[in-house]
Amino acid sequence: MAIPKSKFIWMDGKFVDWDAATVHVGTHALHYGSSVFEGIRAYSTPRGPALFQLDAHVDRLFAGCKVYRMPIPFAREQMRDAIVELVRVNELQSCYVRPLVFRGADNFSLDPRKCPVQVTILAFEWGRYLGPEAVEQGVDVGVSSWRRMAPGTFPALSKIGGQYINSQFVAMEANDHGYLEGIALDINGYVSEGAGENIFIFSEGILYTPPIASSILRGITRQSVLTLARDYGLPIREENIPREMLYMADEIFFTGTAAEITPIRSIDRVQIGNGARGPLTQKLQDDFFAIVEGRGEDRHGWLTHVNGAPTAPKFEMRAATPAK
Repeated sequence: MAIPKSKFIWMDGKFVDWDAATVHVGTHALHYGSSVFEGIRAYSTPRGPALFQLDAHVDRLFAGCKVYRMPIPFAREQMRDAIVELVRVNELQSCYVRPLVFRGADNFSLDPRKCPVQVTILAFEWGRYLGPEAVEQGVDVGVSSWRRMAPGTFPALSKIGGQYINSQFVAMEANDHGYLEGIALDINGYVSEGAGENIFIFSEGILYTPPIASSILRGITRQSVLTLARDYGLPIREENIPREMLYMADEIFFTGTAAEITPIRSIDRVQIGNGARGPLTQKLQDDFFAIVEGRGEDRHGWLTHVNGAPTAPKFEMRAATPAK
């Protein structure tokens, strides 16, 4: 799906026109994947747009950059204000926000620390990542032949651009086999995660999800679902999950900022449960969407209301000059 244009993109402290937001072809991140990014959703609520788990996303962005030895040249509060203000100036209601921190153009050394650090934020309208019907009807997925990275090779807990080549292999293979998404195993053959989602399995009254040691991203929507499940008093186990347990499950669903909570109806053409969205998945969805869409109590303080937030510092708006 093509990215729909908004009016402005935030680049290095300034709002620039969408089409003018460019970088030099010598940018280190283009050649080596030297970037850290986030994905954040804003939902339309009766009080206007509200960003979901904004502080958690900003904290994870800074943590990822710390792991990668790439200091962000803006404070947390500046990044937070820029995200809020970008949604506001683009007059968006329901949208996806993509902050990106990357190494700019200076040299091609594999030690990139002499390259400048640049920051950009995009915000644009974006619907259901796996399709508008996926949250109700579920999706068909397959276990990939591509494994997730082994511990000590890449930092799986961080959203570093270059390592998403692994996710692209999983997604391409899934599409080639007629699936909407793929599931990767970890280096030991246990269930890890989807190409761009965390995974949950509900079996015999217990909610299972892979541990962070299974080379997963510590997902913010994942953590939110765990919080809701604890609200219900549901038994939860974060432990190694063998592949065959997937086929035995009563319910399975993906979580993620883009995927939200998406049921899985089949894996490797094996029907999961009754082949439709299960009752626990629907309960979690109903609760989650009621909160983020402002129809229910925000009992965990997950929302930042754009129209209720303090007015951010006046960022300069300009047309970008050509990248050098």
